[in-house]
Amino acid sequence: MLPSQALLPAAVLALAALQALASDTFMAAVYEHAVILPDPTEEPVPPSDALALMNKNMDILEGAIKEAAQQGAHIIVTPEDGIYGWQFTRESIYPYLEDIPDPAVNWIPCTDPSRFGPAPVQERLSCMARNNSIYVVANIGDKKPCDSSDPGCPADGRYQYNTDVVFDTQGKLVARYHKYNLFVVESQFNYPKEPEAVTFETPFGKFGIFTCFDILFYEPAVVLVSKMQVDTVLFPTAWLNFLPFLTAIEFHSAWAMGMRVNVLAANTHNTSMEMTGSGIYAPAGARTYSYNMETEDGHLLIAELDAHPRLSPASPPPVSWNAYALSVEKWSQNDHEFTGIIFEDPFTFTELTKPEGNLTVCQKDLCCHLRYKMAEKRDDEVYVLGVFDGLHVTEGQYYLQICTLLKCPNTNLSTCGQHMETAQTKFEMFSLSGTFGTSYFFPEVLYSGVQLAPGEFEVLSDGRLINRNTTSKPVLSVTLFGRWYEKD
Repeated sequence: MLPSQALLPAAVLALAALQALASDTFMAAVYEHAVILPDPTEEPVPPSDALALMNKNMDILEGAIKEAAQQGAHIIVTPEDGIYGWQFTRESIYPYLEDIPDPAVNWIPCTDPSRFGPAPVQERLSCMARNNSIYVVANIGDKKPCDSSDPGCPADGRYQYNTDVVFDTQGKLVARYHKYNLFVVESQFNYPKEPEAVTFETPFGKFGIFTCFDILFYEPAVVLVSKMQVDTVLFPTAWLNFLPFLTAIEFHSAWAMGMRVNVLAANTHNTSMEMTGSGIYAPAGARTYSYNMETEDGHLLIAELDAHPRLSPASPPPVSWNAYALSVEKWSQNDHEFTGIIFEDPFTFTELTKPEGNLTVCQKDLCCHLRYKMAEKRDDEVYVLGVFDGLHVTEGQYYLQICTLLKCPNTNLSTCGQHMETAQTKFEMFSLSGTFGTSYFFPEVLYSGVQLAPGEFEVLSDGRLINRNTTSKPVLSVTLFGRWYEKD
């Protein structure tokens, strides 16, 4: 044992070594994977067949991981369901599951594959990380036996979890996360008994991880950022796109801006199910992203990020989301108000009948204010200002407050809120704000062709979402998408 006099110099040297390893930036990668799916069946296939299917997908993922490492990436995120797909029953997914231990066991599957029983998927993922000196994030299935002493134990004697794993550059398992907010079709999995707030430290920041539907809820998503103070969120997802507010690229980039954190979002790619849209997002906007409904190919994205975005000069200032809206009188509320439906939610709309103006539309306690000027008012396009303040109940129950400037699919007002992807109208200016009751807001600007507008808009500290210059492309929507978690 070192004498006590030597402990302080040793600690100083250790801290200096860690600081030398630390970096202000890092290279991040995400891979959008066109998953090879198993044949639909309600009966379990032989384990060998399940492993063969998973190896086909891991062959593709391994190629993306090697390419990312060769391009200097420090970490790569792969999608939810990226190794075995979806559309399983509880029984039919069982051959695809492995027992994933707590990372506290200090395990490198690549060098000790049989320590916790058969684990060929974990072994291969671990070796991918170790052989390429890169952190690898993947989504697989965990199984945990249980018995009658556990009152929650399922009848088949096991828990099954939708699980994310992270392996470091040595191939060691450093994180395991069980998805807490399961989507309505995930009956093959169990809910963990408690939400998990999973974090791990790297030389390039503190990371947290959750999966897909989790992003819409307080636990674990907000807890990781607000309480655990992670720098970067790892986000495997299998995201179904819903215009006008819930396409993958617009919502995930908006969440990064609203929460002031990096987000590495890797989506599955399946155009028949409208699943696409991956990106690397910083608080100031998207660093890179892809939205591709034209081809069936996978896609690798790589970008540099600040390791500690809250300390970056580019990080946006804190926002008082209702400050401006509460300070002004209601602007004109015209006779053009009407109700429309967006994703089963009843919005109140008012039409933008003039090429420029100031408008207010209200629902319950939420009033949305819009100042705008179109570059040209077209007779063949209709825009509306919309508001929703209520509990969304379609595929889950969560309370929303939304203000939106929105293009309608055509001049028939009954279509407002329906799916649309193209527009012709540019705006010289817009300023959108609302009398919100929550502080959790995610600013979205979506251009024609389902394109983001990085660097072309900002949120002022008083809660106004404004454009910086005339929009470079025609506008589909400008939205402040809010979550009032306490009202869920």
